[in-house]
Amino acid sequence: MPKLSKRKEYFSSLEEKKYNVDEAVEFLSGAPKTSFTESLDVSINLGIDPVKSDQNVRGATSLPSGTGKSCKVAVFAEGDEGKAAKDAGADAVGMDDLAEEFKKGADEYDVVIATPETMKIVSPLGKVLGPKGLMPNPKTGTVTMEVGKAVSDVKKGKIDFKVDKFGIIHVALAKSSFTPQKITENINEFLRTVSKLKPSSAKGNYFKSIYISTTMSPSVQIDNKIFN
Repeated sequence: MPKLSKRKEYFSSLEEKKYNVDEAVEFLSGAPKTSFTESLDVSINLGIDPVKSDQNVRGATSLPSGTGKSCKVAVFAEGDEGKAAKDAGADAVGMDDLAEEFKKGADEYDVVIATPETMKIVSPLGKVLGPKGLMPNPKTGTVTMEVGKAVSDVKKGKIDFKVDKFGIIHVALAKSSFTPQKITENINEFLRTVSKLKPSSAKGNYFKSIYISTTMSPSVQIDNKIFN
């Protein structure tokens, strides 16, 4: 209870203002620690209409400091591409056998990568992979002939993201154990990537609001003027 009280007291000093990224990260990093390592999350409300296909923001970025968590990768490939995936550290490489795993409910993988040729096997898995956000997509670099590089990038901290039906992107970008500098670098890289994906048809402010938080903290609002 004393730790909880200290955290409540600490967060009571959170001001009702918009912070810059550095200030927000410093504030969250200075909070009394919990008994577990929290995730550092970012939520962006975009000024788009996600119903329109040309405003369905989706992409990927490589975080300079990684995500702080291990990532299990499954790859649909064979031959030289399959060997390259294994050499890069893929946790599972297969074809029909891997497809059967997913049909039977395999859920231990965080990312699925495929070569263009294997999409004939992967496409029928849409109902299984889609709801989990695992369906390979060229826009996120998960449909590629360079599966070895794709696996390596993911293992080093590459993440993919997409806007939800409410126009919001929510991602975990770091761990609370990271230094403030590493957290800030990850956030800035992510925001730069999202900024570059602004649809030409989107009107008004692209970044309507940006919030960062840890697993157990209140949200801190970021000054979004510099990103619009």
